[in-house]
Amino acid sequence: MFQKALFLFSLYIPLQIALSPASDIDLASLRLFSLLLFLIWLTHSLLIKKVFIPLDLSSLFLYSTLFFALFSLFLAQMPFWGIRKILFIYSLFPIYLVFSSFVRQKGTLFIAKGLVLGSFVVSIIGIGQFIAQFIFGLDRTYAFWGRNIAPLFLGNAFSQAVLEHPSWLVNISGNTVFRAISVFPDPHMFSFYMGMTLPLAVFLYMGSTRSRSLYLLSALSLLLADLLTFSRGGYLGLLAGAAVAAIIYLRNKPADQRRFSRLALGTLSLLLLLYLVPPIKDRFLASFDLNDGSNQGRIALWKKSLDTVIENPLGIGIGNLPLVFEPTASYRDPIYAHNLYLDVASEMGTPALIGLLLTLASVSYQFWKNSKTNSLHLGYLSSIAIFSTHSLVETPLYSVHVLALFFILLSFSHETIDKQID
Repeated sequence: MFQKALFLFSLYIPLQIALSPASDIDLASLRLFSLLLFLIWLTHSLLIKKVFIPLDLSSLFLYSTLFFALFSLFLAQMPFWGIRKILFIYSLFPIYLVFSSFVRQKGTLFIAKGLVLGSFVVSIIGIGQFIAQFIFGLDRTYAFWGRNIAPLFLGNAFSQAVLEHPSWLVNISGNTVFRAISVFPDPHMFSFYMGMTLPLAVFLYMGSTRSRSLYLLSALSLLLADLLTFSRGGYLGLLAGAAVAAIIYLRNKPADQRRFSRLALGTLSLLLLLYLVPPIKDRFLASFDLNDGSNQGRIALWKKSLDTVIENPLGIGIGNLPLVFEPTASYRDPIYAHNLYLDVASEMGTPALIGLLLTLASVSYQFWKNSKTNSLHLGYLSSIAIFSTHSLVETPLYSVHVLALFFILLSFSHETIDKQID
């Protein structure tokens, strides 16, 4: 029964509905389900007198990051902003404890399937939304998505803030295009989710004997949806994830070299084909253009954030970096460093950044070790590589979808049973 609940939770993450108890308050239903799931798990664990709390190195590093995030509140100019950020992170953190306890005994396969299926559904929505602009027109599609779709999945206040600071549109070769966002607040977080779940779909396809067509279709749909976000960070993440998976898979000397060779050739051909498509190629190459306005803006933000880290090594308080860039900023203004590591270091302090980096490194090492006997863990390692690389140019820490997925991926490092893919 609990296994089905975790499967449904994993499936629901990208499809979660927003609750709006007041006109200016939004609450992601996923946060409530996270706490409910935790209470059920904790009650059951106490009844059987067996509560599993991960105390391995990666968990201790993660706990230290969360501790320094909390400690930074004492340094905040606007503590209330920081409290809201802390409550957001801590409301999703129980996912890590619950899933760690589960995968330690039952494995990760069932959860990975739920994550891929949920991603497949939202990828289809995103592709359909992108195509709709060429059928119904850009303005009509944009307006429909803003009035009818965004409030349902983001909430009234959040969707209004998104529309006031839009990142939904991009200029490609002189043409304005409505980027694929599906039911996410922006194309960047949609790209994060598609990218991080794509390796799971690929390795489920490679290792499964059943439903292989579904996993292959899911992988292709996730890849296409990710490309249609026109997120340059997402493109870099895909390249990093593919490189990590290919190198380590070959070093592990898989028994079925033929299947891997066919998949690698097909994937490489598809990537080359898509990257040669002018709009995608132009967008990707713009990532390395220092004269690009967006890149110049990011570099300026990075320099200011780095100066903040140097001047305040213990941080300026979680959620308070917008005040460094704009003293009159409001809480909902989307102002951040466009770099997860600089955001963490400047707000929560360098000790928090060290904790995060050590968490990523230790979990990656565990996935690498496990991948020698269970190829699905190589998919998890690739997902972490995509997350880590994409985070160089974006900050997914306050995305309910991406943070929940990130905690689940971290919990997968506790799988101790060699579960074969079926």
